[in-house]
Amino acid sequence: MSYIVGVTGGIGSGKSTIVDLFAELGAEIIDADIIAREVVAKGTPLLAEIAAHFGETILLDSGELNRQALRQIVFERPQEKAWLNNLLHPAIRREMLHQLAQSQAPYVLWVVPLLIENDLMEFCDRVLVVDVLPETQLLRASKRDQNKIALIQNIMTSQVSREKRLSVADDVVDNEPELSQNLPYLQQKVLELHHQYLQLAKEKEKTNG
Repeated sequence: MSYIVGVTGGIGSGKSTIVDLFAELGAEIIDADIIAREVVAKGTPLLAEIAAHFGETILLDSGELNRQALRQIVFERPQEKAWLNNLLHPAIRREMLHQLAQSQAPYVLWVVPLLIENDLMEFCDRVLVVDVLPETQLLRASKRDQNKIALIQNIMTSQVSREKRLSVADDVVDNEPELSQNLPYLQQKVLELHHQYLQLAKEKEKTNG
């Protein structure tokens, strides 16, 4: 099995920016958010269950899931969030673990926003945290998705604290604006981690070989 680097960070931390830089170096990426979208794609059994539960208004005219409407509902009604999590989390977890088991790459970046919250660290060889201040999270997330500040604050509250994330990190990429706008800095940081992970993957292979 590949060397698994779990990548996490709070909403608005800029995980995708960092992951894209790894992808440019040829790293394999398994992204929980992409899998989460795939399991509720148009025509899937899980999307049919969601529509049956919440009503057809949860669908767009195209027949796809209206994510913004669903997000608003589940963050305003904790019991609905629990129902949705019970439906989706097992399916997402199964697919993620299946893809990890199938990976032939030296190392794989496993991008999971709720890596810590969902107790998935046991499957990781190492944890990389993309870190920013809470005020940066709020600013970025509100600009990116045009979301209401209260909704973003609810999401941040539902995630573990910055301190908790940093306490379990093996590696940290500081992605504050003054650094995130300095592409050569980020590219160099990612390149260093890339070489480190390749070396760790070799050591794991020797140990298991």
